[in-house]
Amino acid sequence: MTNLYGVDARTGERLEPGVPETTPEEVAELCAAADRAAPPLAALPPAERARLLVAVADALDAAAEELIESADTETALGRPTLQAELARTTGQLRLLAKEVLRPDFLAVRTEPGADGTPSFHRVLLPVGPVAVYAASNFPFALAVAGSDTAAALAAGCPVVVKAHPGHPLTSQRIAGAVEGALRDSGAPQGTFAVVHGMAAGQALINDPHIRAASFTGSQAGGRALFDAAASRPDPIPFYGELGSVNPVFITRAAAGARRDEIVSGFLTAAGRYVGQLCTNPGLLFLPSGLGLSDALAAGLATVPAAPLLNRRILEGFRQGTQRLAKAADTLVATADGPHLFRTTVQEFLRRPELSEECFGPASVLVEYDDEAELPEAAVRLPGSLTATLHAEPADAALVGRLLPVLTRKVGRVVWNGWPTGVVVNRTMHHGGPWPATTSAAHTSIGTESVRRFQVPVTFQDVPEDLLPAPLNAQVPNA
Repeated sequence: MTNLYGVDARTGERLEPGVPETTPEEVAELCAAADRAAPPLAALPPAERARLLVAVADALDAAAEELIESADTETALGRPTLQAELARTTGQLRLLAKEVLRPDFLAVRTEPGADGTPSFHRVLLPVGPVAVYAASNFPFALAVAGSDTAAALAAGCPVVVKAHPGHPLTSQRIAGAVEGALRDSGAPQGTFAVVHGMAAGQALINDPHIRAASFTGSQAGGRALFDAAASRPDPIPFYGELGSVNPVFITRAAAGARRDEIVSGFLTAAGRYVGQLCTNPGLLFLPSGLGLSDALAAGLATVPAAPLLNRRILEGFRQGTQRLAKAADTLVATADGPHLFRTTVQEFLRRPELSEECFGPASVLVEYDDEAELPEAAVRLPGSLTATLHAEPADAALVGRLLPVLTRKVGRVVWNGWPTGVVVNRTMHHGGPWPATTSAAHTSIGTESVRRFQVPVTFQDVPEDLLPAPLNAQVPNA
């Protein structure tokens, strides 16, 4: 059995002890245990489900110091960033604990009509064991105990997590805290498990006990898993988040009225997590002739380089910036740090590589002469998680032409702000058309993320005493 070592993000040195890679046989055993846990977990009342989520959050808080120290070593994100991320992780667990207690969270009833219309009682049932593929850039919030795991547990589904190789030791420590919390809270054995290694990830997506899967990562890796999920003898839903360029449109009026505000806002957004966010503003459409490109470049040039997540991310970033440098003019090129490129709308339309994500602190400025060019450019954009509009009241006609295009391209439209402000709440939609995600109808962040792991069943005229427990509770009428 091989050892999967953690790596010090700053020195590149391997860390001891190693984490054993999970064999395909071990994956099969864990998935079978998850399948056995599925019926008793699904039968837990909402209050018990909520109690499990809170117990996991409490366990992570109790282990905070050890977890932050480990993640800081493996990812070089820095303690303040990791502290905030851990707080988000436990916060979303507690938010979902409250959500499962809402009367309409699982069921809604339609009583028989006076005209003889049957009763229709609809309930959302757990889909069954879920495979979660952890992300690299959020070792807490999108990894072992992150949003996908929290959503699946809230839905009443057992979870088998494939840990990310960028932070295996941290993943193992989080797993220990989660497993202990669930065991001590009386969760069915098999409710939660973590596996390591590429072979384990491949075995997991193909295991017949797995009924749905989620993923956050690269387009290549996500597409391979998506295809595997679809080509099974029994295809399963695969909810993948695969990359996003998050276009920003700046009108001439906005550039003239709020130039300094736009520059400072961009620098803050582009610098968060050293640009290693799925919502990093990767494309900015802005007017020529106003000096805004030069101002953005001058500001970004003062931002010092900081360590990227790991060496694999760094190598990918280097390849991405080299690709962009061949297609656009380079304005800023900090060694392994912030990069800024400039091109024109005409070149953007001619070179599809300019609209490909470069994960890390890199953005492309696309200058336009005439705002009439923007709707055509918007049509050519790939699917993204977000689109941002910086505009003034006088831009109503232009915005009216852009919005119908952008709402077919993204899952969230930001007005005079920046896309990095993701908030975990009931109205957040973190999704978008391909290649941003594999399912634009669903979100991976916020309370609605639970819906990915539920299946609706309607009971027509079924006697009350035979209805599932959620429909026998205080359920609102439709």
